Amino acid sequence: MRAIFVQIKCEMGQAYKVAREAADTIEQMSELYSTSGQYDLLGKFYLEPEQDIGLFVTEKVQALKGVKDTYTLITFNAFSGGRS
Repeated sequence: MRAIFVQIKCEMGQAYKVAREAADTIEQMSELYSTSGQYDLLGKFYLEPEQDIGLFVTEKVQALKGVKDTYTLITFNAFSGGRS
């Protein structure tokens, strides 16, 4: 599995509705946060290695009613702090 992050800009007043629909319909979603700034939501999604990222974003995320724009970040490696 590989993680991608998608920033989501919503139509005015639609962020919570978009968040609920995403949580209810996108099984690849791990976490979804409301954010400040240019985008309203930040989603973390886990995709299979062979899954087409562009197709996933356009068919699953951008297709949600109330989504105005997205910005996708592709990740390479995950790092965590050392544990004693």
